[in-house]
Amino acid sequence: MSGGRIAVLGSANMDLVVTVDRAPQRGETVPGHSLHTVPGGKGANQALAAARAGGTVTFLGAVGDDEHGRRITNLLRDAGIDVSGLATVDQPTGTAHIVVDAAGDNSIVVVPGANGTVSSLTEDHRAGIEAADLLLLQLELPLAVVGAAATYARERGVRTVLTPAPAVPLPDSLLAAVDVLVPNEHEAALLTGAGAADAAARSLAAGGRDVVITLGRSGALHVSAADQPTVRRVPPFAVDAVDTTAAGDTFAGVLAVGLAEGVDWSASLRRASAAAALSVQRFGASSSMPGRAEIDAFLDAAEVGR
Repeated sequence: MSGGRIAVLGSANMDLVVTVDRAPQRGETVPGHSLHTVPGGKGANQALAAARAGGTVTFLGAVGDDEHGRRITNLLRDAGIDVSGLATVDQPTGTAHIVVDAAGDNSIVVVPGANGTVSSLTEDHRAGIEAADLLLLQLELPLAVVGAAATYARERGVRTVLTPAPAVPLPDSLLAAVDVLVPNEHEAALLTGAGAADAAARSLAAGGRDVVITLGRSGALHVSAADQPTVRRVPPFAVDAVDTTAAGDTFAGVLAVGLAEGVDWSASLRRASAAAALSVQRFGASSSMPGRAEIDAFLDAAEVGR
């Protein structure tokens, strides 16, 4: 099975990635080991993850008329993604400044650039959403356009998945239009004030949506909109992490493919978890996301090893 139609309205950044032994504290300078320039942005990352996992993907967003923008556009196009809704604007392409420590953990500062110009829905956006089975959203674009897109998708019967990152208070109108919410543990705590992931998941699901909280090395958990009191654990795959930058976006993109194809929750979550495990074993964001055949092989090997 392949080919679920996914529209991604989101950010496209160039990631400037520095590796260090440990991240600096406030006011501290530490030596870095290397600098890598890698196409990224949560929107572009999730689009690439979905396309490589077999989805039919349309990307909607904006880049600058600069080398970063051209490199990102070419990468998306080469992955088979429809970029007819990716505008070129008179602002520099967005950048993300990422510090990765020796444990593979990261901290990120995002400069929106061209992404900040995506402030309202265009006809290209509406057409891309209408043609999709599923809309994938994040919060690196202005919040107003994210809310408008989710509402438009709901009106057109298109399922919406939102990664609420970076975490900000979510308007009730946006939450009401979201079918699946995929925060990490930190984002879920900020959104709900709940210290425990289980409690945060139940709180976020209370409005009648599915909630998946990613827990890094501890896997993930899922609360179903149809069965909110029950928290289902998604076990992790034990791997040696090199760089966790792309893990959450890989998980979301591959989960979206499963849901768009009508795969059941259990199998969709396991595939997303496997893809994230593969991604953290390689450096960079867009450069680390696995293809469908690689995910299948990893899952087959995991079954044999049980």
